Order: sequence, then C-alpha cells, then structure tokens
Amino acid sequence: MAAVSASMVKELRERTGLGMMECKKALKEADGDINVAIENLRKASGLKAEKKAGRTAAEGVVAVKVADDSSYAVLVEVNSETDFAARDENFLGFVNTVVEKAFEAKNGDVEALMAAGLEDTRQALVQKIGENIGVRRIEVLEGGVLGAYVHSNNRIAVLAQLDGGTTEVAKDVAMHVAAVNPRVINPDDMPEEELNKEKEIIKAQPDMEGKPENIVEKMMVGRINKFLKENSLTEQPFVKDPDVTVGKLAKNADATISNFVRFEVGEGIEVEEADFAAEVAAQVEAANK
Repeated sequence: MAAVSASMVKELRERTGLGMMECKKALKEADGDINVAIENLRKASGLKAEKKAGRTAAEGVVAVKVADDSSYAVLVEVNSETDFAARDENFLGFVNTVVEKAFEAKNGDVEALMAAGLEDTRQALVQKIGENIGVRRIEVLEGGVLGAYVHSNNRIAVLAQLDGGTTEVAKDVAMHVAAVNPRVINPDDMPEEELNKEKEIIKAQPDMEGKPENIVEKMMVGRINKFLKENSLTEQPFVKDPDVTVGKLAKNADATISNFVRFEVGEGIEVEEADFAAEVAAQVEAANK
C-alpha cells in the first residue's frame, strides 16, 4: 500500500472540500491514487445522498435574477434541513448555480435542470454539508415589465409582471406582495372554491344566528366584499402609501398588473416535530448495547 502524505490529503481536501480524516481514509482505500479516491467518494456521495433524501428539508433560501432589459426573470427556492446550512457559502454557491442555469436556459423544469448536471453537484453538496439539499421549485416569467423583490433574510422573494409601466413600479408591486401576501390580483380572480369556503365561515359566525335569510344575505355581501378587498392585490392599500391602492399605483404609471409569483421558504412543507431528548436517549441506549 502506497504511503499517504500530508500533501496528498491537502490536495484531495482542496478538490473535494471534505474533512481531513475522510480524505485520508479515501486515499488509503485507493492506494494513494487521488483520482480513484475522488471517484470512490463520488460513489459514496450518491449513497449518502440517498440516505439523507428522506429527511425533511424545509429551511433554505429563495433567489431571483432579472434580465438587464427586464424582459424575463427566474425565481428559485432551494431547501436545506437547517438555517445554519442555508447560510453556508457552499450552499449559497449552489443556489447561485441553480439560478444561473435556470436563467440561461429560461427553464423552470426542476427535473430537467437537475438531469442536465445539477444533480451531481447537489449530491456532492449533500456529502460535504451532511444535510439533505433540494431544489424545490423554479418559476420563469417572460414578457412585459418585470420587477423583483427579495426580503433581507432571503426567505421571501417575489416577481411582479406588468403590462406597461416601469421596472421601478414593478419592484414596488413586488415589495408589496412580499409584505402583504395577496391571494389574487383582482377580486374577480378569486376561485369559486375560496369564496364558498369563506361564505361558510361567515354563515357560521355567532352574529348570524337567528337572523332572517334576507338580512344574512345582506351581511354576507358586505363581508365577502371586505374579504375580496383585503385579499386582492389591486384593492389593497399600497404599503409605502396607504392612501393609494396598488391598482391605482399601477394605473398612475399607465400599467396593469398581469402576474405575480411569491415564494416563501418552506411554505406548505410539513415538518415532523422531533423529540430531541428522546432522540439523544435512543442514541445513548444504542451505544451502550
């Protein structure tokens, strides 16, 4: 067996980003051949990535990129298991790679982009960081005037798309969406299912009980209109100037809002609550057997 020198370990660490002991072990198993060690580590990386794939990744970051002429833009969410990993420079480098690949291809198909080389990069990152990492979703908007807003903690990002207007107004609309989180653009866009659900909630409220049907209907109309106003982007008071609605803001700029996409890290992901004390106890018990 060839001797493993400190310089060989150093080179392997620089090329893989892995720990000293793991690199030393890999070199011994590869009889000192760095290329073979890297190949073996890549194979092991796949296995380790598979083992971690079942763990919930609900932390992470969102990121955007807008073309210089504001004609198209991409929005991505990449998840990790912990907020700590989401701040790691290697993780953030991977996020940037995903954004650049999606931007270059104008492609929001996660599976296609991963198959085009990103999956190997992701698995290497899983190996390096020791957490499940996943590209959850990518949105591409094209046409009109686009504006983006990313909240300072990189947990909320929005793309807004206008017909007419300016990039600055689109950015203002995106910022508003990030802050207020409207459900639809206009009241007429609210899905019938959502309206029916809200009507059932209103009917079940205590002050509706015992009232004549015609009174209930009048009260219902008023409360539904209030619900639509509160949840429709164009009807909401603009966060930077509550005296103006977002619809009026756009109209004053000779624009109409045609679309918006809002990503918030982890939204909709069910996270299993772990009993840390029980987990530690189980590890101690297993170690004592």
